[in-house]
Amino acid sequence: MSTDKPALAEAQAPEDAPKEAPGDAGIPLSQRRKFLCVVDASPECNVAVYYAGRRAKHLDGAVSLLYVIEPSDFEHWASVKDIMRQEARDEAENILKGFSNRVQDVTGRPAELVIREGKIREEIFAQISEDPTIAILVLGAASGKDGPGPLVSSLAGRDQTSQFPIPVIVVPGNLSGDDIKAVT
Repeated sequence: MSTDKPALAEAQAPEDAPKEAPGDAGIPLSQRRKFLCVVDASPECNVAVYYAGRRAKHLDGAVSLLYVIEPSDFEHWASVKDIMRQEARDEAENILKGFSNRVQDVTGRPAELVIREGKIREEIFAQISEDPTIAILVLGAASGKDGPGPLVSSLAGRDQTSQFPIPVIVVPGNLSGDDIKAVT
């Protein structure tokens, strides 16, 4: 017998389990199925977006793609700063458009596209707190010898993950499409 929803989605939560997560504006955990995927121009983001799309499809969820434009240190001329800011926004839109097409191919639905400006860690927390339907944060980890990358290192560090109000999934950037299909 085939079903679109995994058995886990229908399992009963323990009696003492919370019915809602803090700050979720009354949305039951069972209805919070948006995967927030933080993207940039790194190669591991493609793997993370594919993973998020596959999980969202199987759980009848959605994918939200977040691109954070970090503040520039350039403060000399306002006109140059404005040009740099617009170029960063154009790059963000192009990257999001490409990943949105990938999500559409995988899920059959468009992704929600979000551009925020600020420090990446703060903007991720802000997005999660402002959108109560976000259920899982998906990050791509670099597979090189230099480690998983600065974002994963800063967010998934020893004392960091306990601060998240939702689960964090770190997807290794070296997974193949078949590997992802096997786990989603």
